[in-house]
Amino acid sequence: MRTMYITLNDFEKQLLDKIATAAEQLGVDAYVVGGFVRDKILGRKTKDIDVVCVGDGIALAHETALLFNPNPTVNFFKNFGTAQIKIKELDQVQEEQTDSSFIEIEFVGARKESYDFNSRNPLVEAGTLSDDQNRRDFTINALAISLNKNDFGSLVDSFGGLEDLKNKIIKTPLTPEETFSDDPLRMLRAIRFAAQLNFSIEEKTLLAISTIAKRIKIISGERIADELNKILLTTRPSVGFDLLYKTGLLQIIFPQMTALAGAEYIDGKGHKDNFYHTLQVVDNISQTTDDLWLRWAAVLHDIAKPVTKKFEDGHGWTFHGHEVVGGRMVPKIFVQLKLPQNEKMRFVRKMVELHLRPISLTKENITDAAIRRLIFDAGEDLESLFLLCKADITSKNKEKVKRYLSNFELVMQRCAEVEEKDHIRNWQPPVTGEMIMEYFKLTPGRNVGIIKNAIREAILDGVIPNEYEAAHAFMVERGKELGL
Repeated sequence: MRTMYITLNDFEKQLLDKIATAAEQLGVDAYVVGGFVRDKILGRKTKDIDVVCVGDGIALAHETALLFNPNPTVNFFKNFGTAQIKIKELDQVQEEQTDSSFIEIEFVGARKESYDFNSRNPLVEAGTLSDDQNRRDFTINALAISLNKNDFGSLVDSFGGLEDLKNKIIKTPLTPEETFSDDPLRMLRAIRFAAQLNFSIEEKTLLAISTIAKRIKIISGERIADELNKILLTTRPSVGFDLLYKTGLLQIIFPQMTALAGAEYIDGKGHKDNFYHTLQVVDNISQTTDDLWLRWAAVLHDIAKPVTKKFEDGHGWTFHGHEVVGGRMVPKIFVQLKLPQNEKMRFVRKMVELHLRPISLTKENITDAAIRRLIFDAGEDLESLFLLCKADITSKNKEKVKRYLSNFELVMQRCAEVEEKDHIRNWQPPVTGEMIMEYFKLTPGRNVGIIKNAIREAILDGVIPNEYEAAHAFMVERGKELGL
């Protein structure tokens, strides 16, 4: 086995040996580049290997595939000069294959790029390894490991990327203005890497982002959404969102969120900065869940506060109905940010609309009916709602937070007790529409809906228990009142 600068497991060593063998057979120089090298030096897990060769990357992919048994499928894109193979890890049982049990290897020929100012689509031509490193976004991603016989395993570091890794610095290989103007998505990537790796963005690089932030407008919404999601999935998303805000990028891509920033005072009465409150809520919930869409609910839970804000004499600042207005804003924001228009969006809207309900139940003398309605409305998402509500308890006063959390624990306990008694969660009506139609000899219509709704409301209000006999008797009485 050949010596390697970075530490590899046995499977990775075999993979790179095969790629090196294929490159030697074709007579081309090849290098492992980018994120794989960076993450191996940092000790982070990685499932992707990027290989650059000074020659035909597609040909190298096909030659490498021949060295495996069975031969993996080579997916290639001739227009881009790239190819990809997936190799199953050695310790994976055949029946247990998943996406995570494969390592993905991408091959590309070294190239140099030139850009038109109004497009992020480059003019590409074959180039040297140096040309290829020049087009990389950051110094820490411009590191390469040689797979060539004469210097196998040696590190190629043309821009001091290794030193930047040690110092935890995000910096561009060329001038930041040139790097970001060529591909403005790199501005978001700089912030995402800073958030993911807990690195700092070098001062000149950060200033360049602020200076040319408007260039982000030429990037597709889908690419921007992908970076926002990656920032939101970091350990402390506030790091990334704060950088987006301070560089001016957030104002361009998500102005509704920047509208939360700042506090206003009248007659000495002010409200908290809802932008930084939101970032605290997002960080709080990120400690308890990896659910991307619950994290989006945290981002959007107060999104309507700027449009519902009013100052009332003798009372101060109010945000009446911001949960309802915020719920209506969610679908439009998802369209704007190119996020999915499906059950994920509906879940986020539901969380935004309900996020005040559990907190309101911390008051004394809350009825079982109110608890039942919360359980019914939240349904299978009750635990998610609880996580959001707990994350929403923020204050610099630790005693105040402690008291609120204690009260909230009581609400959750009440919900558990009521649910155990009344079985409202994931509720199915004890008397169905079909039963109503059969009993009263009805066809589908308004009266069936009236009776179904009346039964549901009676159960939620505690007028009747959630049982068939009681619901059937109530149905008969309600039918009489309707003259059926």
